[in-house]
Amino acid sequence: MATFLVASSGSDPTGPRELTSDQAGRLAATRFLNYQAGGRAVTINVPGTDGGLTITGSLDYRGKIGYGAVRGTGRDTSSDGLIQWTATTVFVHPMANTPAKAPARPPGSGWYRRPLQRQGSSLDSSLAIALKLGSDRPDNAELLPQNGAAWVGQDRLDGHRVDIMTGPSAGPSARATSGPAGDVRYWIGSDGTMYRVRAGVASAPEPVVIDFDTQKYVPVRPVPGATPTR
Repeated sequence: MATFLVASSGSDPTGPRELTSDQAGRLAATRFLNYQAGGRAVTINVPGTDGGLTITGSLDYRGKIGYGAVRGTGRDTSSDGLIQWTATTVFVHPMANTPAKAPARPPGSGWYRRPLQRQGSSLDSSLAIALKLGSDRPDNAELLPQNGAAWVGQDRLDGHRVDIMTGPSAGPSARATSGPAGDVRYWIGSDGTMYRVRAGVASAPEPVVIDFDTQKYVPVRPVPGATPTR
């Protein structure tokens, strides 16, 4: 069973209830649709005890690489700048005046490279979760209910009517927030499009929230030294 993830809403849920066959099919296909699309524009809101971080950028689900601008929320600007990441490596480019959107062509120098931390960092856990929201094949719809997936309620995001569904654990960096199936929620449209994901992470008191299509998608150009997976 492939790793699964999800997010939270302001609407009052009426579930949880067992998934219908249509809902299970959409949940099973949603990560594959991200992969088929090639990439998605995202805003990742990363929680933290000393204030959060907001990453605005793009995820290339075929290349398995993300890129964006990082800005602190309720904290100092020491973490502001540009960021690019793969499943194993994080590249950061500090900036005194970070733009609202990352430049389409990353700077050719000034990058610092480090391994992506598997535990203890809400930022790195959020980056890893975001990359896992694309898959080169659909999940098994019949197995989803057996692994804790359920329908929670409905919502409307940017004019889209969506179903909110819980999914199985997001892996070792995820933290159960309301039971085994409660640490990940997906906001999914009638055609299976993923619009939001919320996932608890072990290193933060609040969940990470990932919103899709928050701006125009810009193809990701690897920084010098980054090796995307094709």
